[in-house]
Amino acid sequence: MKTVMILTLLALFLHDTTAVIHTMEFFSTLSSEVPDFPEFVSVGMVDGIQADYYDSNMMEVIPKQDWMNKITEYRDDYWEWETGNALTHQQWLKANIEVAKQRFNQTGGVHVYQLMQGCDWDDETNEVNGYHQFGYDGKDFITLDMKTMTYVTPIPQAVFTKNQLNSDIAKLRYYQYYYTHECVYLLWKFVSYGKDYLMKKDLPTVSLLQKSPSSPITCHATGFYPNRAVMFWRKDGEELHKLHKDAHQGEILPNPDGSFQMSVDLELPSGDWEKYECVFQLTGVKEDIITRLEKREIKTNYVDHTNTIIGNVSGVLVVLALIIAGGGYLIRKRRTAKRPPSPASDSGVEQSMLPNPSS
Repeated sequence: MKTVMILTLLALFLHDTTAVIHTMEFFSTLSSEVPDFPEFVSVGMVDGIQADYYDSNMMEVIPKQDWMNKITEYRDDYWEWETGNALTHQQWLKANIEVAKQRFNQTGGVHVYQLMQGCDWDDETNEVNGYHQFGYDGKDFITLDMKTMTYVTPIPQAVFTKNQLNSDIAKLRYYQYYYTHECVYLLWKFVSYGKDYLMKKDLPTVSLLQKSPSSPITCHATGFYPNRAVMFWRKDGEELHKLHKDAHQGEILPNPDGSFQMSVDLELPSGDWEKYECVFQLTGVKEDIITRLEKREIKTNYVDHTNTIIGNVSGVLVVLALIIAGGGYLIRKRRTAKRPPSPASDSGVEQSMLPNPSS
C-alpha cells in the first residue's frame, strides 16, 4: 500500500506529461580471458539513460548524471552501499562463470556471464514489473518468471542450477518483495530527482533523402530526445510494417549532442506518391510528426554525370576555340611586329632617318 500511494503521488506530480513507463535496470558482466578489459563491469540505467558505473579496476560506483547525487538526501551512504553491492555481485558472478564452464564442459577461452535485473513502473496505471535473468556467452541461461516466482531455463546445462535456485523459497520471497517495492521506490526517487532531464521532450527535424533517382527514399529524423520513439511509412493511412518488403526501419543512433536520430526507408513507389507519408512518434508526446512524400521536398547530393560530361566537353570545345582564335591573333601579331614599317604608310618616321639608297 505504501508503494502504491507513493507512486500515485508521483503520478500527480507528473500530471503535465503523457503516460510513460519508467525503468531502472542494472547490467552486470563478468568476463574471463578478455584482454585489456575489466573483469567485472556494472552499469545502472534509469529510463534508458546511464545513471552510474562500476568496474573491477576502479572498485567504486560513481554517478554518471548530476541529479543522481541527490540520492544522498535519501540515504547518505548510498554510494558506499552500492559499491558493496557491486563487489558482492562481482564475487558471485565470478563463482557462477566457473560453474557455467563446468556445465558446458569448458576449460578455458573467452567467456561472458551476465546478470540483468531491474523494474519498471507505468505512471498512468501504477502497474509495476520486475526482471531478474542471467545470460552466458550471449545466450539466455536462467530467468526468474515474476508471475510464478520460479526460475526457468531454455537449456539443459542450467537445469541443475535452476532447481537449486527454486528450492530457496526465502530468497524467492525476498526477490518478489524487492522488485515490486524496494526497486520501484528507488526508481521513483530517481525519476523525481531527474524529472527535468528524464521527462524533457525534444522533437526532431525530419527530412526526405535520396541517394540517386533509383535509390529508396529515406525519411530521416534527427535531434529528438528521449530515445523512445518509432517511425514508419504509411499509405492511405495504413501503416507499412517495418518488416514489409517496401519499408525498412533503421535503429536509433546517438548524436554527439546527446540527442538521437533514426531513419526508415521506402522502396520507390510505382505511382500515387501523394498517398505515402512518414510518421514519427515520440513517447510522451501526443501529436505525431507527419511528413508527406512529395518529390520537390526530397533532398539529394546526386550529380547527373552525363550532363556533367556533356557540359565539360562543351567547355573544352569553347576553350579550344578560344585558344585557336587567340593563337591566330598572336601569330598575326608576331608577324606584324617583325615586318618593318613602310615609309609610305608611316608618316611618323622622318625621311632623314631612312638609309640613302645611293650611299
